[in-house]
Amino acid sequence: MPNPLLDFTDLPLFDQIRPEHVAPAIQQLLAESEAALEAVVAPDLLADWPTLSRTLDVATERLGRAWGAVSHLNAVMDTPELRAAYNAALPAITEFWTRLGSDERLYAKYKAMNPAALTPEQRQAHKNALRGFVLGGAELQGAAKERYAAIQERQAELQQKFSENALDATDAYAYYASEDEVDGLPPDVKAAARAAAQTDGMKGYKLTLKLPSYLPVMQFAHHRALRQRLYRAYVTRASDQAEGEGTQYDNAPLIREILALRREEAVLLGYANFGEVSVVPKMADSPTEVIDFLRQLAAKAKPYAERDVADLRAFAAKELNLTDPQPWDWAYISEKLKEARYAFSEQELKQYFQAPKVLAGLFKIVETLFEVAIRRDSAPMWHPSVEFYRIERDGKLLGQFYLDPGARAGKRGGAWMDDVRARWLRPDNARLQTPVAQLVCNFAEGVDGKPPLLTHDDVITLFHEFGHGLHHMLTQVDEHDVSGISGVEWDAVELPSQFMENFCWEWNVLKHMTAHVDTGEPLPRALFDKMLAAKNFQAGMQTVRQIEFALFDMLLHTEHDPAHDFQPLLDTVRAEVAVIQPPPFARTAQTFSHIFAGGYAAGYYSYKWAEVLSADAYAAFEETITEDGLPSVETGRKYRREILEAGGSRPAMESFKAFRGREPTMDALLRHQGMA
Repeated sequence: MPNPLLDFTDLPLFDQIRPEHVAPAIQQLLAESEAALEAVVAPDLLADWPTLSRTLDVATERLGRAWGAVSHLNAVMDTPELRAAYNAALPAITEFWTRLGSDERLYAKYKAMNPAALTPEQRQAHKNALRGFVLGGAELQGAAKERYAAIQERQAELQQKFSENALDATDAYAYYASEDEVDGLPPDVKAAARAAAQTDGMKGYKLTLKLPSYLPVMQFAHHRALRQRLYRAYVTRASDQAEGEGTQYDNAPLIREILALRREEAVLLGYANFGEVSVVPKMADSPTEVIDFLRQLAAKAKPYAERDVADLRAFAAKELNLTDPQPWDWAYISEKLKEARYAFSEQELKQYFQAPKVLAGLFKIVETLFEVAIRRDSAPMWHPSVEFYRIERDGKLLGQFYLDPGARAGKRGGAWMDDVRARWLRPDNARLQTPVAQLVCNFAEGVDGKPPLLTHDDVITLFHEFGHGLHHMLTQVDEHDVSGISGVEWDAVELPSQFMENFCWEWNVLKHMTAHVDTGEPLPRALFDKMLAAKNFQAGMQTVRQIEFALFDMLLHTEHDPAHDFQPLLDTVRAEVAVIQPPPFARTAQTFSHIFAGGYAAGYYSYKWAEVLSADAYAAFEETITEDGLPSVETGRKYRREILEAGGSRPAMESFKAFRGREPTMDALLRHQGMA
């Protein structure tokens, strides 16, 4: 039978890919890429862009697409067999990409090119490539180069193991609660928990550490001991503080080795620390600039955060008889205070956000603003719940995307967008390859025959990931290394995603995506007004929480000595910026997958950095709102042209200034979050 991983005629054959296909396909594609590399570095081969692209890029793009399909399945449909196949292939994949990025012969070919002979898109890709070679160790020699390669391979292994431990530690935990213990939980959450227990052949209600189960317990469960039980299990996942057999997933040793390897890599490349390496391809000029930015933002946010905590303490003492709130109480107190202050609850709101209706509303605003049409499409799927769509303009295909919304065992937590393939005017056949994206979330499934219900936070998450998808799919750049999200500075890549979140707070957008799950009635304006009034509820606390993560990340990769324990640094950062201190047993770093397994090392600040950009960009829409209260299509057209369509073909600051007419300021962000 033909190997589905070697079929590049169109979309990946996700329904046919099996673990036994991985090794032979990757071996063949690696051999083809190796041959292509040797061909382009031959001394007599002309060092020009078309030749390198036609020979090397075509081969490596096929390798990247096949490995991307394997990696994706490993993240969303993990099995012991697939995990073994993935891990067996990972060293060879890492070794090849590391060697490709540090090949001095290939580096010499790029240096020999005349930038003046390239198109503007090619010039940007060429500039990025030269920088990538330097950061990839191409200027290292002998033992240093060998050590650099060994570091990359070991880091890949450690990061994969970190991710596996976090997933396994989360999946391994279950608590079967009694009827009394689940008092206060929303009916749909209880129904799902009861069904899960019955599936396991158990009595009661199965509660897990997956967010659709864990968060409602923390927010709504009246049983304080239950909240404490799940809180402790959640914040000790993948650590030595976990209960029972959970300690087998301890990520602390992996973190220490990852940090040591990153520091060693930085020194090999001539930098003092990994933070300096990280910012080279980003908008920020230095780690110091990032740290200063975070501390300035903390100074503005912390007074609001302290006021938030004071409100919670006063309310807890007066209304809940909780004079000494513990970490497992804060989410519960917050929900009760929100209900008392704004006369609505998240659970009440959730009844109006049926997943299919929300998706239709999201599509409506995207179609209106960016002048496209989104239609159902068909493709081979990896799970029955996955959906597939196409985006067109004037009948012309722009891009396609998969949507995998539900949480399930064997699926990594969180939400993300990834690319299946990039837009590219292919040099091997002169055909335009349209982009394809994957949008992955972890929402609760529907129960009792009803559609899935989303919290408003879930709605925001969906809009966020779709923003990433639009950045990837609406690009008009034909050079794949700088089309869509490729080549965009990491601290600007969150701009389009966070930009889309703003529409979740607009009545004229939101009213089209709501229908009560029982009555079909749309969201009442009065309830929306209450939700809007509560928009910045605890914005100060939420902001300092993000700053805590970002500052810890950057200090960890700059000032911290990897030979020492990292927990004291996290404690120090919390003492500086946090307003609520976790208990001594909490080990949140051990599941901080963004920086230890997700590409955000010394880059987590990007969320707040890009939030400044996105808030300022959205302010342009606020300034041009139409008479019927809808965003201006003309402003949407300009945003699409200067931000989304430009992709990574020019520096992010140039794209921002082309759209906004000036550099960004922090004013809009502070105003949007009620901290002006």
